Amino acid sequence: MSETAYRRSPRLTRRGRLLLLLFALLLSAGVVLVLVLRETGAPVRTLLIPEGWRATQVYAAVDKRLDLPPGTTRRAAATADLKLPAEAKGNPEGYLFPATYPITDDTTPGGLLAYMVETATKRFGQDHIADGARRAGLTVYQLVTMAGIVQAEADTPADMGKVARVIRNRLAHGMPLQMDSTLNYALNRSTLATTTGDTRIDSPYNTYERKGLPPTPIGNPGQEAVDAAINPPPGTWLYFVTVAPGDTRFTDNYAQHRLNVSEFNENRRSHKETDGAG
Repeated sequence: MSETAYRRSPRLTRRGRLLLLLFALLLSAGVVLVLVLRETGAPVRTLLIPEGWRATQVYAAVDKRLDLPPGTTRRAAATADLKLPAEAKGNPEGYLFPATYPITDDTTPGGLLAYMVETATKRFGQDHIADGARRAGLTVYQLVTMAGIVQAEADTPADMGKVARVIRNRLAHGMPLQMDSTLNYALNRSTLATTTGDTRIDSPYNTYERKGLPPTPIGNPGQEAVDAAINPPPGTWLYFVTVAPGDTRFTDNYAQHRLNVSEFNENRRSHKETDGAG
């Protein structure tokens, strides 16, 4: 654990520090690990950051967990010593790694963000991730950006690889990605309802109008999404739509895709009518 992330309490013994170090080494996305520091007589509090959360959601959660005024962590992000890649230009989006983090009385917003970035940097710095990025002709930062889209678009973990393959195929064909998740990020929302007007907004995150990956990640992906971006399954898919929960249709045929979209729209209309009738 970085000493810049957490100031050590004078009451914490060497054994206690070793337990905190063990906590850092064993942290993984989706795993809650609570170590009881018997020397202090109190359990370590924790903060869970779920896969796919945007930086704004992380900031709000840190403010709440540390009992700070809203906006405190967002402001701290601008001045904290975050060891980000140069491509990030100081923006920690994508590098606030989803995991369960320890909270102590000495925890500060900047220190906690630095710890999240440190965790992400260690994960993304692993050889298989760097090798996977090189094989795809991407930088690690671009791979994380792709993983952020995979995390946001996939209906289930099983779909992540296919979504990653669609992104890879579209990039290879010089096609715009046309991902609703990037529009939602630009518009600071989360919805399945995308209008024609939405697809015409002037934003670097409008992947309907602009080709290539967006300039930054659109959220903080977990390990499964990163793994899917590294090694997607083979396939020729160019289109996908989640017709119903658990039923995502992938195809390379545009006419078939339009039929699938029509079914999706019909399901949405039926759902709205049912809700209205209730």
